Amino acid sequence: MGGILIFSNEFWALLWAVNTILAFYVVFHRKRSVATSWAWLIILLIFPILGFILYGFIGRGLSQENLFAINNQKHIGLNKVNKMIPRVPKSTGSTDTSKEAKILIDYFNFKHDSPLSKNNKISFYTDGEKKFEALFKDMEQAQETVNVEYYSFMNDDLGNKFLNLLIKKAREGVKVRLIYDPWGSPGASKTWFKPLTDLGGEVVAFITAQNMIKKYRMNYHLHRKIVVIDGRISWTGGFNVGDQYVSKSKKFGYWRDTHLRIVGSASLLLQERFVMDWNASITDKNQTISFNEKLFPKIEENQLTEDDVATQIVSDGPDTSTPYLRNGMIRMMMMARKTLWIQTPYLVPDDPMIATWVIAAHSGVDVRIMIPSMPDHPFIYRATQWYANYLLHEGIKIYVYDNGFIHAKTVMVDDRFAAVGSMNQDFRSYSLNFETDAVFYDKNITRELNHIFEKDLAKCTELTLEITDNWSRYLRFKQAFSRLLSPIL
Repeated sequence: MGGILIFSNEFWALLWAVNTILAFYVVFHRKRSVATSWAWLIILLIFPILGFILYGFIGRGLSQENLFAINNQKHIGLNKVNKMIPRVPKSTGSTDTSKEAKILIDYFNFKHDSPLSKNNKISFYTDGEKKFEALFKDMEQAQETVNVEYYSFMNDDLGNKFLNLLIKKAREGVKVRLIYDPWGSPGASKTWFKPLTDLGGEVVAFITAQNMIKKYRMNYHLHRKIVVIDGRISWTGGFNVGDQYVSKSKKFGYWRDTHLRIVGSASLLLQERFVMDWNASITDKNQTISFNEKLFPKIEENQLTEDDVATQIVSDGPDTSTPYLRNGMIRMMMMARKTLWIQTPYLVPDDPMIATWVIAAHSGVDVRIMIPSMPDHPFIYRATQWYANYLLHEGIKIYVYDNGFIHAKTVMVDDRFAAVGSMNQDFRSYSLNFETDAVFYDKNITRELNHIFEKDLAKCTELTLEITDNWSRYLRFKQAFSRLLSPIL
């Protein structure tokens, strides 16, 4: 028995040593942030077998096959779209034409794929029922094309209503295309989409979400929310397609989000984004989209005479080595002189973003961050609480939205710049998901978003040191543990 016990101890010691060596190799053999490396190292060392299984599914990088397909896409319409977009006037009005605005515009257009557009009329929607009512009304009027792209397209009441409208438009001869992420779309299947595809509509899963189990990857999701109608009207923002987004979930109650409707030349840029995602995701090359005037109609300068909003459409994803959109947000936030107001459902920022907020707050800028009062992902919410407490101690005001669940992703800098889109303030949006934001250089638009923020404050509780000091030790432990895992949540 003693010999067996000694052998057993030696075996487990050897197994632990091998596990440790493999853990260090797996974590450090590819380039990633220090925080992410340490988070994975903790998981692999504490959970020797389970940790490697988790890493196999959510820790590995973007496959070379996916990377090639995404990066090989060409901007089929961008050169022509650039010619269609009238130049932003040098006159005053509500457009910000300052030197700082130009610096920010140039950064976001560093890769020459995010030109500044004008001739845009912008409308905001913060209620799901009203948003989808208006969206469906636009879709009803479609004459040529309807292109749809969502992270979540659920097989429920709203999802079926949306799908039935797409089927109706396809029956009328409108070209309908849809990209969705299967991971975020419970119940969506080829069988469910068959009535649409039988009528000539086309549906594809986003490239990184295809065969997730077979390819052992569960990261790198399509997080964009885009609809483009006839190349002239477009929608983007935070709402997905599902009953919970129209406040029909008992768990979440009222769903507070921010979405925008664009009429004008920025719609061409969202169309360009859709086309690139489509061409990267198709498996049948006969479905490739080429440039045509139905997708990219010419926008005449005199078509809009009011509410002319200077807008950039900025997209990013893990196919690039630099967190392009995150860095641009930091650049914009550093320009704050009076106020920096942020809404995000997930507050799990990295060190550069934290430093940006703390520097602003310590410089006298009124930094306010609004977060939900309830979790939709337990670990993420506990990490959100940890960061909220940390930022509170640094002089940043934290507001907890009590009237249901806030899912809005907005940033407002003074009354000058604003961004609305799909990017959360967390590691996943910074480096793991494919995101799109609309950035505005318009005083009236920023003031409108600030006004919406102020109205939301009436439904919030301000987090105070007294509240956080009364948190239990067990809650603090869960927050601290979740924070250690934040780079991989």
